[in-house]
Amino acid sequence: MLKKSSFFAIMASMLIFTGCSSETQASTNTGLAQGSTNTSSTSISGKLSFYTSQPEEDATQLVQAFNVKYPDVQVETFRSGTEEVAAKIQAEKQAGQVQADVLLLADSVTFESLKSQDLLMSYKSAERDQIADELMDADGMYTGTKVIATILAVNTDKVSTLPTSWQVLTSDEAKDDAIMPSPLYSGAAAYNIGIFSRTDSFGWEFLGKLKANNMSVIKGNGAVLKAVASGEKSYGIVVDYMVAREKAKGSAIELIYPAEGVPIITEPIGIVNNTDSIEAAKVFVDFVLSKDGQELAAEIGYTPIRNGITPPEGLKGISDLTLLSGDIAILTSEREADKKQFTELFGN
Repeated sequence: MLKKSSFFAIMASMLIFTGCSSETQASTNTGLAQGSTNTSSTSISGKLSFYTSQPEEDATQLVQAFNVKYPDVQVETFRSGTEEVAAKIQAEKQAGQVQADVLLLADSVTFESLKSQDLLMSYKSAERDQIADELMDADGMYTGTKVIATILAVNTDKVSTLPTSWQVLTSDEAKDDAIMPSPLYSGAAAYNIGIFSRTDSFGWEFLGKLKANNMSVIKGNGAVLKAVASGEKSYGIVVDYMVAREKAKGSAIELIYPAEGVPIITEPIGIVNNTDSIEAAKVFVDFVLSKDGQELAAEIGYTPIRNGITPPEGLKGISDLTLLSGDIAILTSEREADKKQFTELFGN
């Protein structure tokens, strides 16, 4: 069970993602969800630039559902891995103006960095009343939208005895047969490296053992899932919701919450400072955090962050998880150093 002393630190440090695919996508979503009708009474309109690390299909469903309520807001979506989105934001900052209005990225370490650069606007949505204080920034710069655990995925056609510990990845049976996402692309993976390297029972020694066992490193969580589900690899480090979805499709894959605990991200949402679309940005954030938005998240397959909404089948809620935690200030200040050390170790 979660200890109170570590709860804030771990939840403040979250992101998802990710679940990011290996390709960068830019798309414009302006229509209503198929077969839906306009139930909006608002006059809010205009353009909204939305940067996200969500899988493209999930981002599209979110925008379509938002447009049912706000059909006159044209949402332009850019999606990629959190680390690549963050790099794009920095490039735009250097050019003189960040083009995004709303960000929905893997973890709050990313948002803490943006906050420290004065790139975020404070907005305390009324919907935050239904979310635990520990899951959002006290200054209103960002709010968690989901609970996403990084877990151990196993191909059940290749592995007869399911493991209960992360240490299986250092065993002989996992040699040449395990895979993980790159922290240079995935925000969730970058967060995980920060956590594992600072947890006493793991540390850089554990990561070194993964390298010695020939752990493969690939661009994103989606690619990890594909490798394990197909049987190309027997074991994978990947976000939980992707495995639950794949298992529901009938794939020979199982998700394991290791006994030592799991890192968690909350895929926060925030508004970019100096946006020209303030009202559209606010109602977009409101929708994502609302009962309707959170029920949509659960329907898509995520564990919602809002009180009173049941997680999808096969996933654990926050109260049922043992968490691996970290200090958000350290995780934020040391992220680039962590990625550099990972690159030096794995050569990726």
